[in-house]
Amino acid sequence: MAVSLPGLAALAALLFTWMQVGQTSKELRISEQGQITNRFNAAVTNLGSDSVDVRLGGIYGLERIMQDSVRDHPTVVSVLTAYVRRHAPLPGADARKQQNPSSEAAPPTDIEAVMNVLAQRPLDVDEAFQLDVSRTDLRGLRSGRGGSEFASMVFQEADLTGANLSGANLTDANLDGAVLRASSLIDAHLAGALLTDADLTSADLNKADLTSAGLTGARLTGAKLNGASLNGAVAERTAFRTAELNGAKLIWADLTDADLTGAHLTYADLTYADLTRADLTKADLTGANLTGANLTGVDLTGAKLKGARGLPPSRR
Repeated sequence: MAVSLPGLAALAALLFTWMQVGQTSKELRISEQGQITNRFNAAVTNLGSDSVDVRLGGIYGLERIMQDSVRDHPTVVSVLTAYVRRHAPLPGADARKQQNPSSEAAPPTDIEAVMNVLAQRPLDVDEAFQLDVSRTDLRGLRSGRGGSEFASMVFQEADLTGANLSGANLTDANLDGAVLRASSLIDAHLAGALLTDADLTSADLNKADLTSAGLTGARLTGAKLNGASLNGAVAERTAFRTAELNGAKLIWADLTDADLTGAHLTYADLTYADLTRADLTKADLTGANLTGANLTGVDLTGAKLKGARGLPPSRR
């Protein structure tokens, strides 16, 4: 017993120390959560300030909280998206008619800051919620610091005229009814994105990935889609008038009733594409691959077909 007493004493001391460390860690976690709560309340208070500088402080304060606390990530994102919807609402129809489409529009500083924070948010968090900025005025938006992450984000009926979203990740994003006139989407990732009735007139989508995107009723008149991938895209009744689709990939794309009048499709790959009743009047299909394409009711009046493959003799 005398020999074992020092060992028992050491064990008791070790157990006591372990309990103290556990209690200290618990108190530290409680203290940290309290600090985060105080920081969150202060940041939200700053968002209501009349000073743009104070509001920016609140926005970047929330960004820091989002980076430091995984459990607060959904709350911060909800606050920031609600801020955009409240402070950048889409103007009424009459106000939009009075807007000068040629003017160099840009979002207010605080709105652009929020969008940049959302674009750079931590992606290792399981986001089981939607980032909704639908029906907002985001004309002239810039994609932020580096590649922007807007995957699965909701931009329904948002105005993104003249926006620069080159290289942005918009995979599975909802852009139904959105206005993207003259926007830059070079190398953008739009696979699976919803763009039903969207206005992409004169947009630059060179080398963009639109695989399996929903483009039904979209307007792409004068758009640039050189080298873009539209494999499996649904583009029924979509307007591609005078659009540039040189070298584009449209394998298995659904182009039923699409308007491709005057479109440039040199060396485009339309293998197994559905071109039922599509209008290709005066389109340039030089070197295009139409192997296995459905050409029922297609209009090729005045089209350039030199070197085009897969056309039946009756269509040449």
